[in-house]
Amino acid sequence: MKQLVIAENASLGGHVVAMTFGLCGLLLVLPNPDFIASLPPFGLKAFELSMGQGGVGYIVLGAIAVALFLYRTLGLRSCLTFMVPSIALSLSSELLGTSTGFPFGSYHYLTGLGYKVAGLVPFTIPLSWFYMGAVCYVLARNGLERLGLRGWLRGMAAIALGAVFLTSWDLVLDPAMSQTSFPFWQFEELGEFFGMPYRNLSGWWGTGVVFMTVAALFWPSEPLNLKRSQLTLPMLTYIVNFAFGAVITVTSLDPGFWVPTALSVLTGVVPVIACWWIAGDRAEADAVGKASTSGSSSAAPSLKPVTTK
Repeated sequence: MKQLVIAENASLGGHVVAMTFGLCGLLLVLPNPDFIASLPPFGLKAFELSMGQGGVGYIVLGAIAVALFLYRTLGLRSCLTFMVPSIALSLSSELLGTSTGFPFGSYHYLTGLGYKVAGLVPFTIPLSWFYMGAVCYVLARNGLERLGLRGWLRGMAAIALGAVFLTSWDLVLDPAMSQTSFPFWQFEELGEFFGMPYRNLSGWWGTGVVFMTVAALFWPSEPLNLKRSQLTLPMLTYIVNFAFGAVITVTSLDPGFWVPTALSVLTGVVPVIACWWIAGDRAEADAVGKASTSGSSSAAPSLKPVTTK
């Protein structure tokens, strides 16, 4: 278990470092060609490598960190039954989108995100759907459990809310990745919402709903009952990925893009932090309450979350 925690934290740390280097390259280095020209051969090679593989690195590390988190806290079954449908269904949605324009609008990927599946979708894109979808769903479901929702109502609400968190991230991600001087994908139509087609947003929400629904069918019905400390990695993953897109959006685009950034904060960042925060003492209090009603400490059942490894 200790080794898993170390690997998980190292992957998250690498994810953050790679993202930070990417920000510096996109915002400070690339806009200054004179600085690039002054680099020695070794520095130039390192710069080319970071620009060519930096996006791949931070996405792969994020996926590893979240996969280890799911395995460590919820078990192998929950990890795989979220990973497989999220990757498979998001890739299918992206392949459909880049081929037909449905459900995201007409767009195509450029370079910088790795090998393209069928020449259309970088292999890293479904990995990003997986790790961000997982943290959104876990935070939403655990937060709704803390609010007392149970059964089918909790299940439907967790899927809908998790997909909202995922779409809120896209409010800053899409402008940052498609409308700046160094884009990673491009829309082939002028979008009505700050350059993004409205159907891109509905496509994001719908894709999230589909793969979260499939995953939820295989997850145990018992409450996750995760504490705040256990949810720190999902919360930090969401915040740093939001920050990556938000910093590029608000520094590289016109002031009007503060609007989608503010919406992303209100519908994503704030409720995500709230879901993380309310998981703290309440989970511990629930465990204490169960112990006090069991009759005796020797007969008390395990107080660990029912699905924890």
